[in-house]
Amino acid sequence: MAEESKPKPGSKRGHTIGECQSMIQRSLRTPMVKFLMEHMEKAGCKVGDNFIRAVHCNEQRSGGYAPGQGIQVCSNHLTIQDEVNQVVIHELIHAYDECRAANLDWSNCAHHACSEIRAGHLSGDCHYKREFLRGSMKIRGHEQDCVRRRVMKSLAGNPSCSEAAAKDAMEAVWDICYNDTKPFDRAP
Repeated sequence: MAEESKPKPGSKRGHTIGECQSMIQRSLRTPMVKFLMEHMEKAGCKVGDNFIRAVHCNEQRSGGYAPGQGIQVCSNHLTIQDEVNQVVIHELIHAYDECRAANLDWSNCAHHACSEIRAGHLSGDCHYKREFLRGSMKIRGHEQDCVRRRVMKSLAGNPSCSEAAAKDAMEAVWDICYNDTKPFDRAP
C-alpha cells in the first residue's frame, strides 16, 4: 500500500502540502485517474472531496492507501506532476480492490500481495521508462521483476508478514492477481 520513493542525490525533494494538493487536482483530470474514479463509483464506492489528500510524511514513501481514510500523497517526497499521478493511480487501484472485495484483509499477506501485484502491474509503476530512470537496464522481463521487487518492499512494511511469508504469499497469488486486470479490459 505504501509507494516507494528514492531521492536522487543533489535533487530538491518535495513540495508544500498546498502545492501538492494542486498537483492532485491536476491528476484528477488525467484519463486513467478519471477512469478509476468512475469505476469506483460504479462499484458503489463514493469518493469524497478529501479521499485523496496531500500530507507531510516522516517516513520515506511516496504515498499510501488506508481503508476508511483514503489516499495520502506525501508532498515532501514528490517533485514532479508525473510522480503525483503515479502515486494517485497506484493507490486508487488499492482503493478499487478494497471496494470490490467484501473480505479484503490487509493483514493477510496473500490479500495484501495480490493488491500490490495488481497496483504494480496496472499502474505503470514498472514501465520500462520508469525502470530505466531508476537505473534498471534489463530489456526482457523487467516488468515482472519490478512488480515482484515492489511487492516485497511494500509487504516488508506489513507487520503481519515476515519476509518468508510475504514471498510465499506473493508466489501463491501471482498468476491470478497478475492476470486480474479489472477494471481494465487488459493491462494498460
